[in-house]
Amino acid sequence: MTRSPADHGRPTPRSAKPRPLTLRDVSEASGVSEMTVSRVLRNRGDVSEGTRARVLEAARRLGYVPNRIAGALASQRVNLIAVIIPSLSNLVFPEVLGGISSELEGTGLTPVVGVTNYSPAREEQVLYEMLSWRPSGVILAGLEHTPAARAMLLSAGIPVVEIMDVDGTGVDSVVGISHRRAGRQMAQAIVAAGYRRIGFLGTKMPEDHRSRKRLEGFAEGLAEAGLQLADREFYSGGSALKKGREMTEAIMARSPDLDFLYYSNDMIGAGGLLWCLEAGIDVPGRLGLAGFNGVDLLEGLPRRLATMDACRAEIGRRAARIVGGHETGPKVVELTPVLQPGDTIRPSA
Repeated sequence: MTRSPADHGRPTPRSAKPRPLTLRDVSEASGVSEMTVSRVLRNRGDVSEGTRARVLEAARRLGYVPNRIAGALASQRVNLIAVIIPSLSNLVFPEVLGGISSELEGTGLTPVVGVTNYSPAREEQVLYEMLSWRPSGVILAGLEHTPAARAMLLSAGIPVVEIMDVDGTGVDSVVGISHRRAGRQMAQAIVAAGYRRIGFLGTKMPEDHRSRKRLEGFAEGLAEAGLQLADREFYSGGSALKKGREMTEAIMARSPDLDFLYYSNDMIGAGGLLWCLEAGIDVPGRLGLAGFNGVDLLEGLPRRLATMDACRAEIGRRAARIVGGHETGPKVVELTPVLQPGDTIRPSA
């Protein structure tokens, strides 16, 4: 086909934009009614397995995605679980998310993640945005929130599970460990091994409330033995091997008579261990070390860092069971962390 001179310079018409697929499309492709298609896709009603398979196959072949917002207009809820955590770079939280995801699989509920970067104001904003979508439940880390965030949680009218910590008062359900007890238990193990000049290395407070509570419990455990922390080294920013190396070098230069270093997490503890080994320090004879969380990274170190398993995956699973309505019982589920002495604490004296 030739174009007339008048056509030159005119844009060639584009093909029409594909229209969104509807239930009718799936109905025609599967040979069943729209009502039956709706029942299958919402997993409701009595539908034979053969019909269900035919509808699902047609929907997959067409690339059909249900309009959840339309369904939510009637129910006032979407099948989403809001999961709010402080960080994705911290190795602790991916394992928690894994536990949540595995438990929700096959339930029709989908986790959607928001990150606060340990900021109360950011948590408030993320919570506001997520609740505006009317999720079916909320899982969020920690017990400390701004007054506005707490008010939103109290009035949400959905299951709310605060995770990771039980040292405080929850809004609804709580799943976690006592960080104060974990700190005290670590102190008792260190003292029993004969260490006396003990330093603490960790993140700056007050936003990392769980680290703060572990330090408080740790100090209480030392006080029970008539001891106190000999030195402290704090930092701000993410947990990293490099930070651990730098902090360990700084505290040992300032207090060379320290005989034990307790780190607020395994990442900086691993960095400290590598620095000590490179410096030729006898670990655990001259200097003992311990971290917290029991992350998989420790399996690849030259020596196993002493640590404490914080039950991360189980916390995620239990929280997901509660928001999914598959677990009832106590409002507070306290799990028990396990001390893993590794190779960096001497046998008890």
